[in-house]
Amino acid sequence: MSARRILVGLIGANIMKSLSPALHADAFAAAGIDGYYHLMDVDVLRGRTLPQLLETVKIAGFAGTNVTFPFKQEVLKHLNALDEEAAQIGALNTVTIAPDGSTKGYNTDCSGFRRSFEHHLGRASAEGARVTLIGAGGAGRAVAFALMDLGVADLAIHDSNEKQSASLIADLRKYYGETRCRAAGDLAKAVAAADGVVNATPVGMLGIPGNPVPVEALRAGHWAADVVYTPLETEFIKAARARGARTLTGGGMCVYQAVEAFRLFTGVAPDVERMHTTFLRALAARDAVLALQG
Repeated sequence: MSARRILVGLIGANIMKSLSPALHADAFAAAGIDGYYHLMDVDVLRGRTLPQLLETVKIAGFAGTNVTFPFKQEVLKHLNALDEEAAQIGALNTVTIAPDGSTKGYNTDCSGFRRSFEHHLGRASAEGARVTLIGAGGAGRAVAFALMDLGVADLAIHDSNEKQSASLIADLRKYYGETRCRAAGDLAKAVAAADGVVNATPVGMLGIPGNPVPVEALRAGHWAADVVYTPLETEFIKAARARGARTLTGGGMCVYQAVEAFRLFTGVAPDVERMHTTFLRALAARDAVLALQG
């Protein structure tokens, strides 16, 4: 009997260094599936729009696709159905495509961040904590809902787009009440007063250098988390570690969201530890190539 054949992918910008193809390739091999994970980078495929790419993957017979920056919110209006959690969050990163072409959206970023946080920092680090979140876009929405689920008592949200942060705060208050989230106001003061800080912006990834977190506000008592994993050691993570803070890179979130996305695409739950090992191996290979290029 021939192996199942499945085609999936990723739609986004600045994604050619993504480790998702490696993670899914190994999971396909372990499951005995003849699968391929295809990157669709709009920085390379210039002029392509999200609706065009979604229609293309449906026509091509994809089982689904991941969606990343800058499309995690825009994609909602182009699908036939939404998972309840994705609808609440108002952003998603995974789309399944049925044989008849109908699409359904899910958010595996939220559970991915939550599981990574629990594994590496421990749920106790969030319960009753004051947290400052930087970034209220697609990733920020997933992280905000995850932090609420983890029991954060006071979530201060900052985004350069004030309408975006206000929209997220309004949505969080629908489900978690009026008192647990607010606008950050003065970012440095909000960071200094917090127990933990999360960067959920793309700032810090390759091609978008920098650190959106005021370094002078970081201290040893903080924990610091980033959603970026390209590179794994962002300027924010380096600065926080230098200040003595406990740190959480975007690597764990990448792995855990991929575990759930693979299950949604294939119906097979991959081995988490194997995927962690694959991530580290693929990361080392990618960094070696980048070092040669640099």
